[in-house]
Amino acid sequence: MNNPMLVGHLTTGRTGPIQGHRPSDRNRQTNSDGVSFQELLSQQQLKFSHHAEQRLQQRGIQLQPDQLERIASAVDQAAAKGAKDSLVLFQDIAMIVSVPNRTVVTAMDGHSMKEHIFTQIDSAVVVS
Repeated sequence: MNNPMLVGHLTTGRTGPIQGHRPSDRNRQTNSDGVSFQELLSQQQLKFSHHAEQRLQQRGIQLQPDQLERIASAVDQAAAKGAKDSLVLFQDIAMIVSVPNRTVVTAMDGHSMKEHIFTQIDSAVVVS
């Protein structure tokens, strides 16, 4: 009983590196279908910023799931062309979308679009 007890020095006696995933392995992980995590992320639906949600509510714009899918498809097309900030025109609605984040930043109806200049966009997609 003459051995001192050291608090905070518990060990398994094992020395050496802990085995685990290397950072480079994380990007290559796939699910059972062979789809990478990055591909799954890119397939997610659109998000709406708080500002865009407010604008949609103020203007009485409601989007149905099938409409959201068509808009998401337009964002996918913009991403395939390397777009960053895109103007998406859908029916009587204009939306500014951050393509890499898949986020609708703002939205307006046809009446609000009249004589409006859209700046800081690098592409436009017209959804039919």
